[in-house]
Amino acid sequence: MSLTDHLIARIRQDGPMSVADYMAECLLHPTLGYYTTRDPLGAAGDFTTAPEISQMFGELIGLCLAQCWMDQGRPAPFTLCELGPGRGTLMSDILRATRTVQGFHDAARIVLVEASPALRQVQADTLKDYTPNWADSVAELPDQPLLLVANEFFDALPVRQFLRDGDGWSERLVGERDGELLFGRGPNGPQVALADRLSDTKDGDLVELCAAAIPILTVIAGRIASHGGAALIVDYGDWHSLGDTLQALQNHEPADPLASPGQADLTAHVDFEPLAIATRACGARHTRLTPQGVFLERLGITARAQALSRSLSGSELDALAAAHRRLTHPAEMGNLFKVMGLYPAYAAPPPGLEP
Repeated sequence: MSLTDHLIARIRQDGPMSVADYMAECLLHPTLGYYTTRDPLGAAGDFTTAPEISQMFGELIGLCLAQCWMDQGRPAPFTLCELGPGRGTLMSDILRATRTVQGFHDAARIVLVEASPALRQVQADTLKDYTPNWADSVAELPDQPLLLVANEFFDALPVRQFLRDGDGWSERLVGERDGELLFGRGPNGPQVALADRLSDTKDGDLVELCAAAIPILTVIAGRIASHGGAALIVDYGDWHSLGDTLQALQNHEPADPLASPGQADLTAHVDFEPLAIATRACGARHTRLTPQGVFLERLGITARAQALSRSLSGSELDALAAAHRRLTHPAEMGNLFKVMGLYPAYAAPPPGLEP
């Protein structure tokens, strides 16, 4: 049975499903889900993330986290965690960049939060010179200082979509007709979680809610507030959700989100405001939302690129320049992607970010 067949059978039995349930099935179905059955990254996959574009990204992230560790008194042991670590490239670059930071590796307990069995195998190979541990969720993280990075993690969490309808909301649903999946709308009604959005939306506006993000963020912020550390959340999105941002990517090209369930990556822009509110509720602090390009420039990516360029020429030098531009230029990833840092109330914010 294909995932399309499975979804249609479920809809015929239980009725139309929320966009969140559809995303969850497409991405994480145990035997037919996108992430559970493949390595989606790189030229042979469907998308490329910043760590795969250049080592500079991971190196600067690593040095940023190491500076947080030093600023907070070099606690030992501490958890060095990545959410959704892909091929392990980012963590590998973090560890290479911090190998000369005295005591950092000895104190670090590496934890990778990863749902995909296929990607866990790739990560094990990438990080074979280290001793990573894997976790199914952040709830399994130890009660100790936490240094964490989540790069393009929250965008893959399922979202529900609601359309403004007078003083109420109707949920966008996924149904089927004659064996084809299609979008529809549920009945109009109040939504407590969207009560504050009646003032800044109008009829027909679409707002997305990511309920799965808050419990995850609460655990992370709670650990940092109680034990110290820092977190860097890097993702595309903005402070306030508005509009349909659900998108599918297949073979590095945009695709219809309903056309190939389980065969395309599904994401939605991150709404950072609820993450910030959850952070404060846990007693931790968050930084201002900062464009990725600004963050990397503050950390010295141009100087790092210049240093790497001294040993390069020809196509390799061109590739380095292209990677620098792609990561930082406002017309590429520089403005689309944002960075928010989490840190304890008694500490300074992570380097490159402002309170």
